[in-house]
Amino acid sequence: MPVRVAVIPAAGLGTRFLPATKVVPKELLPVFDTPSLQHTVDEALGAGIDHIVLVSNRAKPAIETFAEKASGGARITVVYQDAPRGLGHAVECAREQVGDASFAVMLPDELMGDSTHLRDLIADHDATGTATIGLKRVPRNEVSAYGCITPQGVPDATGRVGIRDVVEKPNAVDAPSDLVIIGRYVFGRDVFGHLANLKPAAGGELQLSDAIGNMARTGKVNGVLISCSRHDTGTPLGMLTASIDAALRRKDVSTQLRSWLERRLTS
Repeated sequence: MPVRVAVIPAAGLGTRFLPATKVVPKELLPVFDTPSLQHTVDEALGAGIDHIVLVSNRAKPAIETFAEKASGGARITVVYQDAPRGLGHAVECAREQVGDASFAVMLPDELMGDSTHLRDLIADHDATGTATIGLKRVPRNEVSAYGCITPQGVPDATGRVGIRDVVEKPNAVDAPSDLVIIGRYVFGRDVFGHLANLKPAAGGELQLSDAIGNMARTGKVNGVLISCSRHDTGTPLGMLTASIDAALRRKDVSTQLRSWLERRLTS
């Protein structure tokens, strides 16, 4: 059955972006001239998604306004996670809207250059019936910032690899590989059983990576290496670089921006 639903967790308060997020949710801060969240919605639409479930916080009414006015034609539903209980709990909050269908999870802090990676994940899930998650190869000294996988062998020519386990934020010495999880996932309904049985991790949060690890140890998770550009917009610097790249791809402003950057960097 085609994947038509995407869950986008957007309940965080964006404290790294204070004071801007006192008035504008982080997900609605512009990447050049378009709200960051709209880029994620557009990516979903390009992969065939037609129903988006935004997991928000009642303290962020602007997300509801966005859902009413977002461009692209997708049906957008807002549900709420009013307590910061982790990414696993955020996905659980969408369970009623998702129902029994397979679905994607898209973290809005990670902006992809296009929809190709999400389409790859959906295609693998459709072909295998297993959970499929996005992967990226990073330098060993960066693995501690991510969930890191124990792969079954090496990725094939298309970037696909089975996953045996997941370790959350390991140190570089103990990391089982240099393959880390990025914020794109496709699950079947069985993930909700694993989420329901999670025990709180440090800080009392329910971690999605723990559920993925439980599934992986039963041989039910595949990974696919990213095949497009990616920006981590979870920090102000990441948001800035994403905005610059977005502007450089725009025919109406790229020439002027490139010229200004060259003058600025040589002055």
